[in-house]
Amino acid sequence: MIKNIFRTLAAGTLALLAACQSGIKTTPDFVRGPDRPTGTPHALGTTISGGGAVYTAVRHGDLPHWQHQQFTQSLQSFKLGCDKLKNRQGWQDVCAQAAQTPPTQAQAQAFFERYFTPWQVSGNGSPAGTVTGYYVPVLHGDTKQTAKARFPIYGIPYDFVSVPLPANLRSSRSSVTVRQTGANSGVIDRNGNYTANLAEFPITNRTTALKGRFAGNRFVPYHPRAHINGGALNGKAPILGYADDPVELFFMHIQGSGTLQTPSGEKIALGYADKNEHPFVSIGRYMADKGYLTLGQTTMQGIKAYMQQNPHRLAEILGQNPSYVFFRKLDNANGAIGALGTPLMSEYAGAIDRHYITLGAPLFVATAHPITKHALNRLIMAQDTGSAIKGAVRVDYFWGYGDEAGNIAGKQKTTGYVWQLLPNGIAPEYRP
Repeated sequence: MIKNIFRTLAAGTLALLAACQSGIKTTPDFVRGPDRPTGTPHALGTTISGGGAVYTAVRHGDLPHWQHQQFTQSLQSFKLGCDKLKNRQGWQDVCAQAAQTPPTQAQAQAFFERYFTPWQVSGNGSPAGTVTGYYVPVLHGDTKQTAKARFPIYGIPYDFVSVPLPANLRSSRSSVTVRQTGANSGVIDRNGNYTANLAEFPITNRTTALKGRFAGNRFVPYHPRAHINGGALNGKAPILGYADDPVELFFMHIQGSGTLQTPSGEKIALGYADKNEHPFVSIGRYMADKGYLTLGQTTMQGIKAYMQQNPHRLAEILGQNPSYVFFRKLDNANGAIGALGTPLMSEYAGAIDRHYITLGAPLFVATAHPITKHALNRLIMAQDTGSAIKGAVRVDYFWGYGDEAGNIAGKQKTTGYVWQLLPNGIAPEYRP
C-alpha cells in the first residue's frame, strides 16, 4: 500500500517536471478554455453540525456506485439550475465551468469530482431517512366549465393577502396591526388599520408569512380547503381552467404543478403560485384511522380507487387536508418549474428541505426503486421544495410527467441516504 502511494507520487512528480521543462500548461483535459479557480476542499472527515443535522466530508468514491453514474445527464440537470445559481456567491465559477465542460461521460464525471466536495448528511443521529416520489400529473379538463369539466383550478384569489412575519413573532400569541401595501400584500405596522390575532394563524417555527384576508377591520387566516371546495372562492379568484376529476386535482395540489389537457388537444402548463399556509395533513393517514383503507393501501393509486367507489365520502376525505395551492400558467416549453425557478429534468431533480440542503446543489441519493426494488443510486439536483418535505435526510424524487411517472411516484416511500455536493471551500449549513 505504502509502496504504491510512493510510486504514484513519484510518477506524478516526474510528469509535472516534464511538463514544466517542455513549457506545456498542465490544465486538466476536460476543461475547454481557461481553468476556473477552485476553493480549497475541506479535509476528509471534517464534520459540521446544525439543527440536529451532521455533515461529514467524504470521498466521491465513498458514494454507492459512483463510477456507474450517468454523469452527462446529471451535468445537464445541473446546467439548468445554473440559470439561477450563477448569480449566487460561491457558485459563479462552477457554473461557468459547467458551461464549458463537454457533455461526455468522462468529462462530466471529472467536473463533479474536481469542483465539488461530497458531504454525507445525517439527521437526528442517523444517516437513514425517507425518499418519496412526485411527478407532474396530466389532468383532463377544459378552459371553460362544462358538464364534465366542473372543478376550478384557481389562481391567486383577489382577496388573498401575504404579510411577512418577523422571526421574533413566530412564538407570539398576541395581536398585531396590519397595513395593506398592495392588492395581495401587506405589512405588520403599528399604524395599520387591521387587527390580526396571531393565535388564530397556523404559525410554526418556519413560518415566514401570514396568509390571510381582510374581514371588516380584522386580518384573518385564509380559507381552508373544505371552505374553498364548498364555494368560498366563487367570484373571488381567477380560474385558470376546470378539471374533470376532483381527486386528480387534489393530487395536483400535492405535487405542486401539472398540465391541463383539453378535448381540443391544448395543453396548459400550471405551476405553483402560492398557498393558503394551512398545514399539510395526510388524507391517507385519516383514511387508515377511519378504517376506510389499511395503511399499506394508502398509496395514490389506492386512494384514487377508493374515491371512485365511494364518491359520497369525497368532501369528507379531501377536506381533512386544509392546505390549498394556487397556480399560475407556465410556458409549456419549460416543463415543470421547481422552487429554484428553473425547469426540472425527469429523474435528475428532487425536492428537499432547504433549511438543511442548499437549494440547487447536486445531491446523491441512495435508495431503492419502488417497483423493481433494485438499488437506485443517482446524482440528482436539489432544485425544488415541498411543504411536506421536512428534515435533513428527506428527499422527494422527481419521476417526470404523466401517468407512468405517477404510477412510480405514488409507490415511492423508501429508506434512503443522501450526500450533498458543494463547491470546494463552501461548507454546508443549517438555515433556521
